[in-house]
Amino acid sequence: MSRKRIYLFWDADPNDKGLFGGKGAGLAGMCALGLPVPPGFIITTEVCNEYSATKRLPNGLMEGVAESVKVIEEDTGKTFGRGANPLLFSVRSGAKFSMPGMMDTILNLGLNAETLGTLMKATGNERFALDSYRRFIQIFGNVVLGIKHDTFEAELSGMRDEENVKEDHQLLPQHLTKLIERYRAVVQREAKADIPEDPMEQLRMAMTAVFESWNNPRAVTYRNTYKIPHDLGTAVNVQAMVFGNMGDDSGTGVAFSRNPSTGENRIYGEFLMNAQGEDVVAGIRTPLKIDEMKQRMPAVADELFGYIHKLDSHFKDMQDVEFTVERGKLYVLQTRTGKRTGQAAVRIAVELAREGVIDKPTALLRVEPLALNQILHKQIDRSTNPRKIAEGLNASPGAAIGKIAFTADEAVERAKDGEKIVLVRAETNPDDIHGLISATGVLTARGGMTSHAAVVARGMGKPCVAGCSALVIDEDAKTLSVKGKSYSSSDTITIDGTTGDVFEGACNLIEPSVGDDLREFLSWADEFRRLKVRANADTPSDARKAYEFGAQGIGLCRTEHMFFKPERIPVVQAMILSADRTEREEHLKKLLAMQRDDFVGIFREMKGNPVTIRLLDPPLHEFLPKDDEQIERVVEEFIATKGGGKSEQMKKALKAKIRATEEANPMLGLRGCRLGIVYPEINEMQVEAIISAALNVEAEGMHVKPEIMIPLVGTVAELKHIKPLLVEVAERTMKAAGRRVEYMLGTMIEVPRAALTAGEIALEAEFFSFGTNDLTQMTLGISRDDAEQKFLHFYVEKKIYPVNPFEEIDRAGVGRLIKMAVDEGRAVKPNLKIGICGEHGGDPESVKFCHEAGLDYVSCSPFRVPIARLAAAQAALEGKQSAAVSSST
Repeated sequence: MSRKRIYLFWDADPNDKGLFGGKGAGLAGMCALGLPVPPGFIITTEVCNEYSATKRLPNGLMEGVAESVKVIEEDTGKTFGRGANPLLFSVRSGAKFSMPGMMDTILNLGLNAETLGTLMKATGNERFALDSYRRFIQIFGNVVLGIKHDTFEAELSGMRDEENVKEDHQLLPQHLTKLIERYRAVVQREAKADIPEDPMEQLRMAMTAVFESWNNPRAVTYRNTYKIPHDLGTAVNVQAMVFGNMGDDSGTGVAFSRNPSTGENRIYGEFLMNAQGEDVVAGIRTPLKIDEMKQRMPAVADELFGYIHKLDSHFKDMQDVEFTVERGKLYVLQTRTGKRTGQAAVRIAVELAREGVIDKPTALLRVEPLALNQILHKQIDRSTNPRKIAEGLNASPGAAIGKIAFTADEAVERAKDGEKIVLVRAETNPDDIHGLISATGVLTARGGMTSHAAVVARGMGKPCVAGCSALVIDEDAKTLSVKGKSYSSSDTITIDGTTGDVFEGACNLIEPSVGDDLREFLSWADEFRRLKVRANADTPSDARKAYEFGAQGIGLCRTEHMFFKPERIPVVQAMILSADRTEREEHLKKLLAMQRDDFVGIFREMKGNPVTIRLLDPPLHEFLPKDDEQIERVVEEFIATKGGGKSEQMKKALKAKIRATEEANPMLGLRGCRLGIVYPEINEMQVEAIISAALNVEAEGMHVKPEIMIPLVGTVAELKHIKPLLVEVAERTMKAAGRRVEYMLGTMIEVPRAALTAGEIALEAEFFSFGTNDLTQMTLGISRDDAEQKFLHFYVEKKIYPVNPFEEIDRAGVGRLIKMAVDEGRAVKPNLKIGICGEHGGDPESVKFCHEAGLDYVSCSPFRVPIARLAAAQAALEGKQSAAVSSST
């Protein structure tokens, strides 16, 4: 425990985000650089953890706060909550990591009946003082007392309507006086209390609200989504207020040292004249672009831009800067590492490394692997002339298609049922975080590029169009009107966060491609990673995309996916319904030619890289229909292939055969190697197709590396039974061609018993590939499909499972089995090739585990290959850092 609980800004360590939070560390850094920062103090994250454990503020804390307030009073020449020149504070949270789910900033704390009057006299601006007070009541009532934001907004909107004005700043002092009385009535009615007049009591309650917000549902949801530890705590930043709403020589804004959407090295941001900071980020008013500040306040703009460049250079990263201009004087309120899109993250990291500001390892560690998903977003195909209905600000790139949801709760519920949702709001606020997580994209009527919706969507990689003023949203009626046409929750729209356009219906989308910055960035990742990265691909087109994304081979080709094409499924069904092996082999000959052509295409696309092909895995019932009408059709088609005219008795027997393929628990039934043992001719056909395809491609002058994988082995006896037959087929095929091709025979480790007896299995297998989806199901004893629909989300919410075990490897259970299998397998065969082919192969934390466990490669879907390449590099770099720390200690 730190000896001090409270630090003045200039006494805090700018490098200790763990203790002071990101905001506090940034404030300390700006003070050290000599920027004009309003003074204040930080209550550390450790105090938050103390509060969370006891649900009360530590003894002596408020005495320390009072002493710190005195220092700020001396520094500013103002007095807190009293006197002729009243000192007011802003109070905000500030964790180590930026968390949109935390509470809003409380502004103007310290206002009461006395200070309202003295503030009017001190500033000579009655309207400013009244507006500050109504803001304080609204924010304190919402954040501290828990009164719904919309309750106050309804009163504010009603006052605008009564006085026939469009903007808040057009309300006159007499209007604000009436509004304050209505706000007080709201507080009395909703909270059954008044806001305290005592400024220190206001501050105590605000601090408590900050600590309480650490565990509010939206903050917990955000931490769960982004895997942020729950024990970090949040700091409290208490800062002297400066005012941007004191007239036309005042204003407020947010600026980024580089463009957070594209990464362009140019100051980017927005500001509002005669406004307070929350007006910009809340999206209540659509702001001006930062460049316009040069025309309106040229001297202040030059000073601000100079500070922003200085901060970017000092922190060696893009900064998100909040500022206020009070009567022509500039104050910098906050700087922090700015949230950015994946595209911007890569460009900024690459440019800083090219300039020598940071080195390649630092650049690689700067980019969150999952952020690369954003670069790989699909875009709208404009050649189809989609019907554009509105245009807003291009706040977060990529295209999103979905049905309209008007509230966050609605988005969550409908997304649970599998619907694709676009969240449509007038503006979003931190209460909407769960809806933003569930939606495919977000569209707002108000707000700018630095509004809540824009910042959060960019951080999540969700497309966002903000400030679309043409929208008329009626949340009660659940309608969206644009230019006289109405849309409801049953309607689909498409938003383009790259351009800001909104379209009616579902647009055609174009696949993304890898640009020069990402290509160079990933080449650096390849320099440092040890793990190879392969792709799961079942078709030549999938293989082509995987190769474009840098896959070093295919780690899983699921041959059953080749059978589901419309022209092939009848052949498969006829093979299953055949009376005996001889009849089955007639249909397998047709499938052999089809599969051989697929394998030829895949081998060509992989250009000499290894290709792991899994023999038929699923149970046969998956190829057959379930309802009576479809069964009747399949039986008729099968009889037609035999010349027709068969008896009703045969029809009945065939229907019974179809029914007999159904299993009570197919995941653990006749599938994988068991299928190959019962029907060896299926495996024989597939091996012949693989070897003959490899021979054909090698004849074209390209080296081929087929790896034949036997699935679901649980005992070495299964492998011993199957392997000789497969070798015989391969040898026979090569002998017939008069040429040989290198190939390997290995197995998937997906049955826990296989992991436990890996030493025995390694004697017969040339490689292992962990099928972590099934290994997870069998180890945890849960069906993935059933669990994710019915209870898995509840387990994660309640921390029964720390994360979804199908998204990130369960290290304690599944991970332990993997490590045991690696150790036992390599004890028998030191050079045994080992990889992973479940979708865990594209999860950054799982990739890190695979690196630590000593695997040779990971395999994932083509679009996750760049993520795995970066994650593998970060795992290697973090391992080196840990080793360096260990050796130094």
